Amino acid sequence: MESEEQAAMTELRLSYRYIKEHPWVVTAVNGFLSAYFMEQPGFRVLRHFDELESGMHVWICEVPGTMKMATLLRRLQADIPPSRYSQVSEGPTNRPQYVVDTLEQR
Repeated sequence: MESEEQAAMTELRLSYRYIKEHPWVVTAVNGFLSAYFMEQPGFRVLRHFDELESGMHVWICEVPGTMKMATLLRRLQADIPPSRYSQVSEGPTNRPQYVVDTLEQR
C-alpha cells in the first residue's frame, strides 16, 4: 500500500501538429503504454481522450513515485517519429503535463 500513496497523476499529451503529421502515432502510443504497464508495476493509464479545445490526445497516467517520466519519454521517442517533449509544471489540473510535439518550432 505504501507505493500507492507515492503514486502521482501525470498527463502525457500529443500535440495536434504532431498527430496531424503522423496520424498513426496515437495507436502507437496506446500500444506502448499498454506494454509499459505490463513491465512497470504501479504504472497505469487511467484515461485516454481527445481534448477538443486543443486537438491534443491526452493520457492520464498513475506513475509510481520511484519512476521517472523522462525514462518513459526517452523509450517512447525510440518508437515514434522524431519529436521533442516539454514539461508543463502546472496546468488547469495541477498535475505535471508532458507534451510530445514536432521538432520544428512554428
